[in-house]
Order: sequence, then C-alpha cells, then structure tokens
Amino acid sequence: MTFDGALILLTPDVRWSPNIYNHLVAQLRIMALMESEAIVLRTYPLREADLLVTLFTRAEGKVRGVARSAKKSKRRFGGALEPMTYVRAFYDVRERQELARLDACEVIESPMATEVSYARAVALAHVAELLDELLPDREANDAIFRLTLSVLHALQHVESAATIKTGSEIKAGLEKMGSEKTLSDTKTSMDKKTSSDIWMPVTYFELWLTRLVGFLPELTECIACGRTLNGSRAWFHALADGLMCPDDKRLASSEISNDSRALASQMFRAPVETFAGLPWPKSQAADLRKFLIQTLQRHIEKKLVTAGMLDKGGF
Repeated sequence: MTFDGALILLTPDVRWSPNIYNHLVAQLRIMALMESEAIVLRTYPLREADLLVTLFTRAEGKVRGVARSAKKSKRRFGGALEPMTYVRAFYDVRERQELARLDACEVIESPMATEVSYARAVALAHVAELLDELLPDREANDAIFRLTLSVLHALQHVESAATIKTGSEIKAGLEKMGSEKTLSDTKTSMDKKTSSDIWMPVTYFELWLTRLVGFLPELTECIACGRTLNGSRAWFHALADGLMCPDDKRLASSEISNDSRALASQMFRAPVETFAGLPWPKSQAADLRKFLIQTLQRHIEKKLVTAGMLDKGGF
C-alpha cells in the first residue's frame, strides 16, 4: 500500500486481516498529522457543516485549512475555532494541495474566558486582520507569534481588570466616599476606562508588527534630505515612505509629535507589560497610529476595515 506517496510493505497476514489493516491505516494517519501552537485568525462557513479556517501557526506561519463537520463536532473543536483563540492544532498538509485538513484543536487560552466588550472585540479583530493581510502563507515567524501572544494577554488583562467590582461593591465605595454619583454614572465611567485601555496594546502591536514585517522607515531622519529629526518637528504623508523635515514636507502632510516618536523608541526597548496600567486615552500616540496604518495600507494596497472601526468607534 502507499500512504502520502510513501510505499509501505505489508505482510500477507496484515493484508488479509481487515481489523489489523484498518488499525494500521488509522495509526498512520495520526502519525502524519502536524501539531503546532496556533492562533485562530478567521473562520468562514464552507458547505453545510464545514468551516474554512485561517490559522497563524508557530511551526509553519499562516495556514489555511478545512475543518470537516466543525459545526457539528464539539468533541474535536468545541469553542476552539473562535477568532483569536490560542490553540494546539492538529492538521494534515498534503503536497500540491492549497488547503490543509484541520483534524482537531485544543484550547490553550480563549478571549472568551472573560466578558468581551465591543472595544476589545474590535481590537481583537484588528489584530486578526493585520496578521491575515501581512503574513505570507507557510512562512514561520516566531517573533511575530510571540508578539501576538503578549498583546493578546495585555488585551485580556484590560477586560479582567474592568470586571472586578460588583454593583454592591461600587455602591459601598460610593457611600464611603460620600459621592453623589449614581451607579449608572460610575458604570459609564468604568466602560469608558475599559475602552480607552485598548489603545496601548493596539499601538504596541501596530508599531512592532510594522517593524517586524520590514515596512517601518527610520523615525529619526528626513527621507528627503537625511536631516536628523531628533528634537525637531516631523511630518508624514500617505504617499511618502517615511518622515519629512519642515523644509521637505508635502502638501496635506500630518505632523507626528516628538512625544509620539519618543514613545515609539521606548516601546522598542521594553515589553508590552511595562506599559500596562498607565493612563492611555485615544489621543495619546494617535498621530503615531495614523502614520503606521498609512504605512501598512500603502504596502498592502488596500484599506484596513478594522482601522476605520477603531477610529470611528468612539472608544
């Protein structure tokens, strides 16, 4: 018999025994499966019960595959195919076939472990879209994989930190402070804080991803004349490949502040956990995020849907 192109010699006893033969085939299929940590990026319905799944695997980079009967089989998949779930994936890759066969997934960490606000849902979708658009197929990148896990942990912390107080605890705290705020006022302020806390992980991810895929230009010198920009004003343009000094800026350029460039330098020297818990309103580093998104969209030659959702979301 042959299996995945390999010739396997069987003794007459095996060939004539259906039970032994079927067991051997099943074991060979198990041995042929790839196993890797992975992050589920997107899923699409395919036929009646199947799903088309895009995975970012640690072993092989981005892999697209078909999960047969995924809508029916809770044993093999369960909630493991929710977007941005960190899983251990078992799949079969065959030569000359574009799509892998996804056999099973085991959940390692799930974004559904805590309540998901709309702000965090959009942030998670943004991370997924960036990875799907920027990563090539079947090309492992451990640095980006580790970056993604660290940012997912930061976003998970944002949500869990915002749900530690119950209504009675809030009420007791208000009475202790003698505040005249209502519970609804306090909940609104907590929701706003939760929403604003997504901006640090989003900024960190956009910055590092742009650098790791090779699209980030030099932030300390003018692309036109080579002048050093440290301590001076700088501008960027949607059609330019880097920053420009005051003398070389184009019409309709946007300015990026010294503070945002200094913050980018700090982020390159420290893990994302370093910035956790710091006040981070949407306005902070907004010019840096705009510059990064314009840079990425220019290279992929399309608009990022979730970037617009973040910008207009009112978080």
